[in-house]
Amino acid sequence: MSDIAIKVENLGKKYMIRHKKQEPYKTFQDALIQGGKKIIDSLNPFAPKSKEEENIEEFWALKEINFEIKQGDKVGIIGRNGAGKSTLLKVLSRITEPTTGKIQINGRIASLLEVGTGFHPELTGRENIYLNGAILGMSRAEIKSKFDEIVAFAEVEKFLDTPVKRYSSGMYVRLAFSVAAHLEPEILVVDEVLAVGDVEFQKKCLGKMGEVSKEGRTILFVSHNMNAVEQLCNKALLMNQGQLVKNSDDVQALIHYYLNENSEGGLHAKWENSGGEYRNPYFCPQKFYIVDDNENLVDNYASNDDDIFITIEGEIEEIHNALCVGYALFDENNNLLYWTYATDQEEKYWPKLEKGSNILKSQLPKHLLNEGVYRIELLISLHYISWIVEPQKNAPAIFVKIQGGLSKSPYWMVKRPGILAPIIPWSLA
Repeated sequence: MSDIAIKVENLGKKYMIRHKKQEPYKTFQDALIQGGKKIIDSLNPFAPKSKEEENIEEFWALKEINFEIKQGDKVGIIGRNGAGKSTLLKVLSRITEPTTGKIQINGRIASLLEVGTGFHPELTGRENIYLNGAILGMSRAEIKSKFDEIVAFAEVEKFLDTPVKRYSSGMYVRLAFSVAAHLEPEILVVDEVLAVGDVEFQKKCLGKMGEVSKEGRTILFVSHNMNAVEQLCNKALLMNQGQLVKNSDDVQALIHYYLNENSEGGLHAKWENSGGEYRNPYFCPQKFYIVDDNENLVDNYASNDDDIFITIEGEIEEIHNALCVGYALFDENNNLLYWTYATDQEEKYWPKLEKGSNILKSQLPKHLLNEGVYRIELLISLHYISWIVEPQKNAPAIFVKIQGGLSKSPYWMVKRPGILAPIIPWSLA
């Protein structure tokens, strides 16, 4: 018997995108005249029929994807937004038909792709549990034997006989994940939907997926949480623009490649918004870079005790009181060390932003970072209500290498143990 759970050969998914021709701006008078012409033409059977001009563009969401996944593999699928990760899972789950290629799947698949997928909104939580089990080919007795475990894990006992259309997104996800994980499919497919749940439930889900994997079942896991991928998975696929970039059994190495090396010019200390991304009226970032106290770009390395500054330039069209601009700092193992906003201090000390160009500057803490390479990701939000640039999802990154300056003592000249290397005053009590 083959040990292959999923085999994909030359997989492709094409979409046809229609672009209507942009009409010029019309005055109210123009609209009245055109409306009158349409009425007259509709009454005249010999009038030529107008055609809306449009362009049709081919878009390959997936192209020439090839890989094999063995039974019991725990596979993390990583990549930027728009890389094709979710489309791949939809094709593997038979929700979307592929345009080209072949897929061989050995075993039943349970998919948790987006909030509400696979649930009937008019049915209760209880009814949806039985419905999902039946779809997976399980008998009523098999579902019943797992029923109490599913309900206890999801923590929705009070609402079990309520139609799921009345559930919050968090309740939806808890029940959907619990059903998918407990009904014993051979292959469990989980998208970033776990991000909807609270932190405790995410930990609970990761623990359950770990248990499932020990039972020899196969897991495909899409996430922007690199720590979760590294903790859970024994294999990883890196995708970019619909193509499979790398396929590796060394998950940590692939994550490091994705976060640190998979960028033009390698580790860089400056990002410029040359593509016109992140358009918004509240703060559109233009430049994000690291400089020393002489305004020179820090593109080589810096000492632990150097004066270096994180600088963010952006354009503001509309002042918003909830605007938060800052950065998140990660170490080489993708541990989030801290993040900071320009509005962390008392309100009287906040930078006074104005319409037009603004430059925000913040000093990287001295005598704090150990030797190593650190990734700094931009973050811009409207006080968590709405993300404009979110770390580990769509944020541009710059890098700084810290080397030396770890201590003023002549007895410590090498990298210190631990993540940080602060110089802390001591005295006799």
